[in-house]
Amino acid sequence: MQRIVARTGTKARWIVLDAKNACCQNRQTIISEDLLMNHDTYDNSYISGILQSVKTIAVVGASANDVRPSFFVMKYLLDKGYQIIPVNPGQAGREILGQMTYAKLSDIPVPIDMVDIFRASDAVPGIVDEALTLDTLPKVIWMQLTVHHDEAAARAEAAGLKVVMNRCPKIEYAKLSGEIGWNGVNSGILSSRKPVMRAGFQSYGLPVKADDDGG
Repeated sequence: MQRIVARTGTKARWIVLDAKNACCQNRQTIISEDLLMNHDTYDNSYISGILQSVKTIAVVGASANDVRPSFFVMKYLLDKGYQIIPVNPGQAGREILGQMTYAKLSDIPVPIDMVDIFRASDAVPGIVDEALTLDTLPKVIWMQLTVHHDEAAARAEAAGLKVVMNRCPKIEYAKLSGEIGWNGVNSGILSSRKPVMRAGFQSYGLPVKADDDGG
C-alpha cells in the first residue's frame, strides 16, 4: 500500500494517508514528530545492522567518471562483496565497474535491498516515491553526505523502510570496521580485533551479530 506523508501546521506533525483513499478523513493517521526517528545522529548498531543486512544496493546518480565520489564508493562496496547496481539514465545500457547500468529503479530486474542516493536533496522525493512503487520494497533508503529530505524520509519510514541521511556507506563501513584508523583517522571505536590478512584489499570486516551466520 502506497502512502503519502504531508507536513501540517506549525507543530511539525505528519499526516500519513492511504494513497487510494487520500480524501477520506478516517483514513488519516497523525504521527507526532516525537515518533519520527532522529536523523541528526545514528547509533553504531543501527548503521552496522543496515550494512550487515543489505546485499543488493542500487546507486542512484552513479557516475562512470572515476574521480567522482559515487564511482569510488561503488568500487569500495563491490570490493566488500555487495552487489552494486548503478542507476543513471545517461549511462543506461552501459557498464560501470563491470555492472550494468539502468535508467531508473523500476528497470532493475532483481529486488533491491538498499537505495543509495547520490543526487541533490530536491531530487530525493521522486526517488523515494519510485522506490515505494516497486513490487518488492527496498529495506533502506540511504542519502549520501549533504543529502537530506525530512518529508521523503518520513514517507519511507511510514512504509516500513529504514532511512539514513547525510552519511556515506563507505565512510561508515570503514569507521565500523576500523579501516579508517589505518589512515590515522579516529574512528571513535575501540577494538582488539585484528584484520584478516589475505591477498588484495585488507579488511577488518563488520562485527557479526550473534544470530548471523557470517555469510
